[in-house]
Amino acid sequence: MTHFRTRSATGPGGVEIAYRVSAPPAESTPALVLIHGWAQSAAAWGTGLLDRLAETHRVIAVDLRGHGASAVPAQHGSEAVGVSYSAEDFAGDIEAVLAAEASPTTSAFDRPAVADAGVVLAGWSYGGLVSCDVLAARFDNTGGVGDVVGLVLVGAISSLGRGAAGGRIGPAMRAALPDACSADPRTAIRALGSFGTALVPAHRPDLGAVSQQLFGTSLATAPSARAGLFARTADHDPMLRDLTIPVLIVHGTADAVVDVSAARHAADLVDHARVDLWDDAGHAPFLEDPDRFAESVLAFTGSIGSDVGATV
Repeated sequence: MTHFRTRSATGPGGVEIAYRVSAPPAESTPALVLIHGWAQSAAAWGTGLLDRLAETHRVIAVDLRGHGASAVPAQHGSEAVGVSYSAEDFAGDIEAVLAAEASPTTSAFDRPAVADAGVVLAGWSYGGLVSCDVLAARFDNTGGVGDVVGLVLVGAISSLGRGAAGGRIGPAMRAALPDACSADPRTAIRALGSFGTALVPAHRPDLGAVSQQLFGTSLATAPSARAGLFARTADHDPMLRDLTIPVLIVHGTADAVVDVSAARHAADLVDHARVDLWDDAGHAPFLEDPDRFAESVLAFTGSIGSDVGATV
């Protein structure tokens, strides 16, 4: 089992962002920054997958603000829902983690995780949007993406708002909202219960314990955070059209949370993207077949530096 250490970095507004980072592998490879989805945490990736990826990469698994072990932004009085969940907030959080792991004085291990080999951002579901927030902010500030050398979108949205093709959700997500954001326990439990069972396929009883874990994590996420993530709009289509770094898109064709059309839209914008559509898989392919998912990601990271795009 790979050794991980837990650390935190301070994001915008003084919000503490928790993350886990793995020990240095034998060779220098890009760091993999894993960003989970709405009402989940870094634990959703699964210990086995984290260990597998950490055999050859530094893995940095982040808890989004308001999720997991990260702090919940304070909401003062009648302050609008979502005031601390902007694109700038999320991008700033990830940048704070990267900065901490780029410095030998603040990194978890003697060898910084963010080094010359660069970083690959891997976002699941809402984490795909946050990954795009980071890239868009870098484009706006510098005209490039700096040390980010690759992007992985997993069951991901890349935009958010009514009619946004990159943010098209599926029937399970539509059925859960807005009740899943409610502060009333009975209302939230009903909505999150049906949502949680949609994260893994019903025909996989071997994933029953995982399904319960995901449901518990959703319920443990503060209602203000659940609501805050949807209290904004985002359009990252222009950024994706201009993106030149390698991109891998992994999506289940039976995803009931984020419609597979969101993946196809991203692929249309990034014509050099590798597209790995899993027939009949749901919203979390990495839970349904961690080995296959790891092989797909590692093949992608191993190809960085070439200009090869493919459909798997």
